[in-house]
Amino acid sequence: MSTADFDYARFFELSPDLLCIAGFDGYFKKINPAVSNLLGYTMEELYARPINSFVHPDDQKLTSQVREQLKKAKPLNHFENRYVTKCGGTVWLSWTSLPVDSDRLIFAIAKDVTHKVRLEEERNILLANLTTLNQELKQLNYTTSHDLRSPVNNLLSLFKLIDISKITDQKTLQLINFLKQTGEKLRQTLNTYVDLLTEKHSSHVIVEKVNLNESLNKVQDSISSLIKTSKASINADFSKAGSVMFNNAYLESVFLNLITNAIKYARPESTPGIAIYSVKGNGVTQLIISDNGQGFDMEKVQDKVFGLHQHFHNYSDSKGVGLYLVHQNVTSMGCKIHLESKVNEGSTFTISFPD
Repeated sequence: MSTADFDYARFFELSPDLLCIAGFDGYFKKINPAVSNLLGYTMEELYARPINSFVHPDDQKLTSQVREQLKKAKPLNHFENRYVTKCGGTVWLSWTSLPVDSDRLIFAIAKDVTHKVRLEEERNILLANLTTLNQELKQLNYTTSHDLRSPVNNLLSLFKLIDISKITDQKTLQLINFLKQTGEKLRQTLNTYVDLLTEKHSSHVIVEKVNLNESLNKVQDSISSLIKTSKASINADFSKAGSVMFNNAYLESVFLNLITNAIKYARPESTPGIAIYSVKGNGVTQLIISDNGQGFDMEKVQDKVFGLHQHFHNYSDSKGVGLYLVHQNVTSMGCKIHLESKVNEGSTFTISFPD
């Protein structure tokens, strides 16, 4: 079939896109059925009224301005505006138009992009809600860390009022000293968190060379009572890599959450055993933290294991926050964390730091 024999009118009628020929006077001169089908007006109604009368009131001014530019021989690409259907609904159309000044006509094709626009609106609303929630969580973290310092400082002040010279029982003295040391550690931790939150809000998180052994020792000192009462054993070996480029407070938080989780979710019939070591190779330093606890059924938990408020064990004190914080601290620094685990065989967390 030659192009001369081709039925162009049939192509015009069957096209799913909106095909329009409009005059410089602002009226439709020729439209295909897709226009009528989408807007719900008859062909006669669409020809009888100015085009702008079908445009959403909020878009009429801009549409008129764009049409005036078209009359000045300026083609239009991907211009979006809203039309009001006969039943009162709103549809979004994306227009590509070309003026022909000699005929005082505008040839235009429009696509219905209502679904795309609504998805974009929903996405923007979701992003706005997430941004608000994120800001609220930051403020909550800052407020909590800041406000907790006052009762801790008051507690430490009470120790200064105790006249230990009148106490002769050695166990009582040891307990008082232990409580005082624990309070000091808590204050230091809260001060670090407040500084970190302020720093993160103002600029960026500091990345520095962090000594693995020093970071682990600091955490062990802060939870020494928990380690002792649980009879947990912690074996560390950082001979392959003694330091990583990371944020110091974040690393302490990672150690703290993974160690306390290993103790909290130990198997009832065994004491907690935790192995912590580093390896280095292929441009990557890895920190591996392994325990002999209850473990996870990875087929069931899958990616949810690092989600916020996720619970996988029957433990009344579980808040589902620890592993979420670990994951956030690691991934926010551009590092990766991987978990391997089996039920009643323990868990192994591998954190990869690019060199």
